[in-house]
Amino acid sequence: MTSAAESRAVLVTGASRGIGRAIAHAFAARGDRVAVHSGSSREAAQRVAAELPGSGHAVVQADVADADAVGAAVDEAATALGGLQVLVNNAGVFTPHPPLETSWADWQAVVARTLQVNLVGAMHATFRAVPHLVAGGGGAVVNVTSRGAFRGEPATPAYGAAKAGLNAFGQSMAQALAPHGISVGSVAPGFVQTEMAREILDGPGGDAVRAQSPYGRVARPEEVAAAVLWLASPEARFSTGTIIDVNGASYLRS
Repeated sequence: MTSAAESRAVLVTGASRGIGRAIAHAFAARGDRVAVHSGSSREAAQRVAAELPGSGHAVVQADVADADAVGAAVDEAATALGGLQVLVNNAGVFTPHPPLETSWADWQAVVARTLQVNLVGAMHATFRAVPHLVAGGGGAVVNVTSRGAFRGEPATPAYGAAKAGLNAFGQSMAQALAPHGISVGSVAPGFVQTEMAREILDGPGGDAVRAQSPYGRVARPEEVAAAVLWLASPEARFSTGTIIDVNGASYLRS
């Protein structure tokens, strides 16, 4: 637990469940004040905020695909927390759309929504957060991307493309923001034991997914949160631009 003077103001997007919830808990456990964001359910975000240790937490809601809404949510979080030192871009959607099995209309809709939430929304949130981070003397942006950015996602190609774009965006911002004392890193999980992955992991292909890792399992949300927490720490400042794989050696890149 940190002292009051060391407590940071942290915004975690997509924090009402799964990986985002675990990230919110990890920051709160070290004494940080956390703004829990949800895209659709303020009630779910409020439940997460209520269960966090410590005090001074907040709840914000916005459709990440709506540029004005996500920008306003960032400002709202900074006001509620008394500033902003860390932004975690975790919000995402994962909708299958195999190229040979999807209609033209559905293809357009899924591609647009996936890119808007998983990539463009994170870009807008970062842009809006930067003035708050600069005003606070620096800080960190951490993006939650995916193993799929490197190995490909044939059943969800827009998801893989969005996460690859988010990696590239993060590395560009790492160079742009370093002179302002702001580090930018990314965490790229494989499959994680969350509600989003439950249908696949509990289905007939679940064992095959777990067998992709020599550990014979998928990641726990807390393991992803631990990597995010480190990238947001002052000790990780000189590792800006880094992408940390959290996939249990299920996919190794050079």
